Amino acid sequence: MRTIAALLVAAVALLGHTHLADAGPALGGPLPGSPPGPLFPADNWWSTDVSTAPVDPGSASYIQFINNCTSCCPAGRRLHPDFGGDVAPGSVGIYGIPYVVVDGTQPQRSVIFQYSDESDGVDHATDTSYPFYPLPDEAITHPHWVEGGDPASVNLRSQQDRHLIVVDRDRRHLYELWNVWYDTAHAQWYAGAGAFFDMNTNARRPETWTSADAAGLAILPGLVRYDEVYRDDPSGTYEIPHAFRVTVRNTNGHVYPASHSAGNRSGALPMGARLRLRASTDLSGFPPEVQRIFRAMKKYGLIVADNGSDMFITGTYDPRWNNDVLNPAFARLTACDFEVIQLGWQPPPGLRLAVNQPTFATGETLTTSVTLTDPRFPGPIDLYLGFVLPDGHTLAFITSVGGFVLGDRADFGSFRTLATGVSLTAPPAGVVPSFSYRWTGAEPRGTYQFALLAVKAGALADGVLTADEVITLVTAPFSFP
Repeated sequence: MRTIAALLVAAVALLGHTHLADAGPALGGPLPGSPPGPLFPADNWWSTDVSTAPVDPGSASYIQFINNCTSCCPAGRRLHPDFGGDVAPGSVGIYGIPYVVVDGTQPQRSVIFQYSDESDGVDHATDTSYPFYPLPDEAITHPHWVEGGDPASVNLRSQQDRHLIVVDRDRRHLYELWNVWYDTAHAQWYAGAGAFFDMNTNARRPETWTSADAAGLAILPGLVRYDEVYRDDPSGTYEIPHAFRVTVRNTNGHVYPASHSAGNRSGALPMGARLRLRASTDLSGFPPEVQRIFRAMKKYGLIVADNGSDMFITGTYDPRWNNDVLNPAFARLTACDFEVIQLGWQPPPGLRLAVNQPTFATGETLTTSVTLTDPRFPGPIDLYLGFVLPDGHTLAFITSVGGFVLGDRADFGSFRTLATGVSLTAPPAGVVPSFSYRWTGAEPRGTYQFALLAVKAGALADGVLTADEVITLVTAPFSFP
């Protein structure tokens, strides 16, 4: 009874929330859950494994277009790391895109947009901006908080992209602005476009809408980041869990996951296209940290997100980058080392579970993602969803309203359904409640399993489950060491 009571306390704790200690805005501060996990759910398009995705029939032609010649390979357009530190020691100018981390108390500001009809933080019925973006005052006066390096009070909108990226770490919300300027005379923020992304979800921009990037995608999850590239991992198993943002000189329309077009050049790649580093590319001669970057290019690829210089890979501003290492290493690869995967490709439908990172520490937030649609299972089916605790037998079942009921792996009578009699060909909306949880430190330590069990309708009514009654069991492991 004492063990069950302790587990019950832990399960109830999963419904509560704690908060990190308040801290001021931090340039390049720690991001919620990443590393080791991705910023968005593990089944987000930035983290889609494309290593076995089919090659597009037009791949060779697209690569020729990037190279601007028909017979360049194996030479061709060289890769370039579009990121680094200060342009010169102590300079205002910087390489790469900075980002800022704030807490949930950061005051929100209104921003007046050039493209207000496709921006967030605007009442589109009246075209009126309202306080929405948690923009720190430091960005107005401090160098290095806005892309390019000059403070936001310096108007360089006609000369630079001037991105400003802000993360609310408490809510896991991402705010991105393009072409920003702060008008000190009128105490007003301006930008070309602005976009909000809830990092707990996989919501895309509305079709045809831009973002702070031409493709309508979020920028931050596709950046090469120092904390991922140089993550200290004694086990040697850590890998960067996402694709990278890449630019090309011209584009033609857009495909999934992009939502916006910014060109119609015949023969060019569309926004949202993916390039994948060929599996046969030998990485053994590269420095270990560069190998980590290039392995991610093999597994997740590069996503075309903006018009710019061909094969420029975008990363964060960070004074710790060593471009004497990065630049020559990137230049050893060319567009010829890549192939274009099938335009708009998505993994086939199926039951999928994911948690936002593989390992959690106290104060970090766990979020879950469940894909239920699978045409192979028309139903009727009963669904059970929950967590296997580290003792291996105690279960915490998620109910239809998001609560918990404890059960035991060996006692089918203790199982509690999430939904009954559903068809996975077209499951009803809202079957899986949204779920997030911040670890308090009081939970059982060890390895957990996030699990989905699908069985024939009514199979557990008699408290017995046979092999022929099981439709499928899908799991996603994670740990709280």
